[in-house]
Amino acid sequence: MKQPVFKGMATAMVTPMTSTGVDWDAFARFIDFQLENGINALVAVGTTGESATLTPEERKEVIRFTVKRVDGRVPVIAGTGTNNTEHVLDFTRAACDDGADAVLVVTPYYNKATQGGLIKHFSMVADVSTKPVIMYNVPGRTGLNLQANTVATLAEHPNIAGLKEASGDMSQVVSIAAKCAGKLDIYSGEDALTVPMMSVGALGCISVLSNVVPKMATEMTDKFFAGDIAAAGALQLKMLPLVNALFSEVNPIPAKAAVSAMGFGEEHLRMPLTPMEPETRANLYAQMRELGVKI
Repeated sequence: MKQPVFKGMATAMVTPMTSTGVDWDAFARFIDFQLENGINALVAVGTTGESATLTPEERKEVIRFTVKRVDGRVPVIAGTGTNNTEHVLDFTRAACDDGADAVLVVTPYYNKATQGGLIKHFSMVADVSTKPVIMYNVPGRTGLNLQANTVATLAEHPNIAGLKEASGDMSQVVSIAAKCAGKLDIYSGEDALTVPMMSVGALGCISVLSNVVPKMATEMTDKFFAGDIAAAGALQLKMLPLVNALFSEVNPIPAKAAVSAMGFGEEHLRMPLTPMEPETRANLYAQMRELGVKI
């Protein structure tokens, strides 16, 4: 039986930056804020962390920094996915060597792959990784769907431990859960669907929302696992307006605006990402205040 990488809520962290590089002071304070508010795991260099525009060395340094700052208090999951398998293998080896507890690997984007190609891609990554692999399916960004039968095939690999599922298709989630029961852990990759996905067996969420409200987001999964499904569902609905605001523009544009307003560094985004529009920004801040976030 494979051991879960984590259970509950993991934050796919923003990477605070300045015009000259990563803002390590702000990043350290942000990691501490997450830990102080009870988060169950942290993801470094995911989509929300602007992995696409970090240099290869920055990607590795952000992971090393996160591992050192966390110091074993919660699992650190390193985003190592790209659309080039050889690059993924390099990032994965480095993350494992630098102490990450697991790696998160997105399906190849732009050049895509066949379902057979995906099986080979993820198998190659899992073969070289010394830590568990969590696959990441997000068709809205990659133009490619990791199908349920493909997931079931990959779940047989002893080092493929989980799937971050962000297709938004609950019928696909149910199909994966049915085909992979006991062989692979599912995590919500859609903040609006965390409780519904947990109702069919997901172990929690890899979240954008928890950048902003880690305590409340973690309370939601805690309530669910304690058997208080109604309370978990109520929190899901309570946080939905903030979830919608965080995805009112391309992620991580709103997340970085939110975290910056909370005092964790500048609102610096790397092109082609640009700052929020005034109307969506005003709504984001209003929803943050509604949940008691101080900005």
